[in-house]
Order: sequence, then C-alpha cells, then structure tokens
Amino acid sequence: MAAKKSTDLGAALSGLILGGSVIFLVVLLVVWLTNASFEGHEPAAAPASAAAASGTAGPGAAPAH
Repeated sequence: MAAKKSTDLGAALSGLILGGSVIFLVVLLVVWLTNASFEGHEPAAAPASAAAASGTAGPGAAPAH
C-alpha cells in the first residue's frame, strides 16, 4: 500500500488569501493617500487651444464644417 502524500494545500491557500489581502490593503492605502493629497485642489480650466482642438467650442461659436 502506498503511503499518503502530504500536500501543502492549506499553506498555499492561506498564502494566497493573505497575499491578496495585503495587496488589496496596499492599493487601498495608495488611493487613500492620493485622494488626501489632492483634497482641496480645484481642477484647472482647459486652455482655449485644447477646447478648439477637441471640437468643443464655447457657446455662440460657429459650427465647424
């Protein structure tokens, strides 16, 4: 009769869960710190040349043909 092989399935699964949790927490920390660093900043107005290039002219402008 063959001897039962021991596997490390439990260690592999716990490592997978622990590793995934740590990566998730690191990503969450980076997002939280980034949001905290940009808190209170106002978005910059787009330059007129960028608006003209994208085709989004202001009100009263003639349509581009």
